Amino acid sequence: MKIQPYLHFNGTCEEAFKLYEKVLGGNIAGFFKFGQSPMAAQVGPDWADKIMHVSMIVGDQTLMGTDAPPQYYRTPQGYAVCLDCADIAEAERLYAPLSEGGQIGMPLQETFWAKRYAQFVDRFGISWMINVSKPM
Repeated sequence: MKIQPYLHFNGTCEEAFKLYEKVLGGNIAGFFKFGQSPMAAQVGPDWADKIMHVSMIVGDQTLMGTDAPPQYYRTPQGYAVCLDCADIAEAERLYAPLSEGGQIGMPLQETFWAKRYAQFVDRFGISWMINVSKPM
């Protein structure tokens, strides 16, 4: 079994996933848009270019997402996508572009449990944690 996060966006899914692909070194299989689906008439022309489904492969893992139509969208809360980094350099490389324009809860820093740790909500409303573990 694999656990695969499925992120919901308020119309910014394509922009977010293009950033995630670049920063995380992923590979987007393709964007499936509402206008290409049998639901096209239900969402209206202003929603035709929004993303119904996207999946991105990063190594042997998959991150998926969608633009939730306005009547179904809820601000994400109660979770975070955690990036467990191999070293400090990787954490620093990921932190800057992912947190840019977002809300920093805890800047990237050393903690008692981690060589580096950060918590933030990116500019698309997605909660992230970046961690470089210390030996326990």
